[in-house]
Amino acid sequence: MKLVVIGNGMVGHKLLEELAGTPDLHITVLCEEPRPAYDRVHLSEFFSGKTAEDLSLVSPGFFAQPNVTLKLNAKAVDIDRAAKQVTLANGERVPYDRIVLATGSYPFVPAVTGRDRDGCLVYRTIEDLEAMRDWGARSRIGVVVGGGLLGLECVKALKDMGLDTHVVEFAPRLMTVQVDDMGGRLLRRKIEAMGVQVHTGKNTLEIVDGGGVGVGGRHAMKFADGSQLLTDMIVFSAGIRPRDELARNAGLMRGERGGILIDNLCKTSDPDIWAIGECALWQGKIFGLVAPGYDMARVVAAQIRLLPSPLGRGAGVRDAVDGDRLLVSAESLTPTPLPGGERLNQVPEFNGADMSTKLKLLGIDVASIGDAQGATPGSLNYLFSDDVAGVYK
Repeated sequence: MKLVVIGNGMVGHKLLEELAGTPDLHITVLCEEPRPAYDRVHLSEFFSGKTAEDLSLVSPGFFAQPNVTLKLNAKAVDIDRAAKQVTLANGERVPYDRIVLATGSYPFVPAVTGRDRDGCLVYRTIEDLEAMRDWGARSRIGVVVGGGLLGLECVKALKDMGLDTHVVEFAPRLMTVQVDDMGGRLLRRKIEAMGVQVHTGKNTLEIVDGGGVGVGGRHAMKFADGSQLLTDMIVFSAGIRPRDELARNAGLMRGERGGILIDNLCKTSDPDIWAIGECALWQGKIFGLVAPGYDMARVVAAQIRLLPSPLGRGAGVRDAVDGDRLLVSAESLTPTPLPGGERLNQVPEFNGADMSTKLKLLGIDVASIGDAQGATPGSLNYLFSDDVAGVYK
């Protein structure tokens, strides 16, 4: 069986690891970047001494397996579902029996006039980090646009480069998804104590020439409240959007706001195509954490291992998943439950994910568990706050 995996990020590579050693399976991996999978979760460590090789997730000899072909700098631009071919940007066509879309996401850049000026960057790939390092060497002041998880990771990167660092956030507090108002105030105080200047409630209208070169004024960020901020370098880290353009062009079902619709088996509207990770939309949710993507990879790998081999061996996942019928409702654009009854070999399903987060931002321990905003109707709060010790729970 010819399996094409489009994308070799963390989730796509987890799938490959799960499928290692599967008989009667040839895997072609299409990686758009010039290097195979690496750890995006710890990207900021690039600026504290780690190299691209240190961040690699690929064990020695992994792509030397005879049934795995890795193509680097290989951007997929079209899926011909009738001919069962994937077309690459260089014109090459790769045949397939099944596809797994692991295309991930791209950084969201607000539609601000001047966002394409030199020195306005994003924080996503090793190449982005190298560009940040080059600009950082010529800068004194750096601004991160975005005060969420990714934004504060990027703030650490600018601090590690020795820049006078600012963070600009549209919302009234940092980490709006993970912490409430009181927690946000303490987090801000701790971050400001480390020398980072925090600007919340700021709507950037445009980025114009600041008049300086490398001395704190290449750019001037103009805000809706009439204020401005001078900086040499701007990094956008204001969230992500699913990369679903390949699925859209192939006619696969997508959510109203993007994302490739999948059911509990991570199948798309084409029974020969799965989607996993940040490009996939399950019950209206895009999961921006890596752990849910790993769960999806395991669900898909279990099905692939059951598929009939070209020689007729194997159990056949068609019987296991109700005749390969798409388990998505076109009317509601939401997945429907799998049909009742026993399923062959207990094929696992994806049933959502624990979105708890625990991390250390700039040396500050932050954890978010369950309904962190107390949004459940009738919920009651129990609070512990010690401003002197700098603890909030």
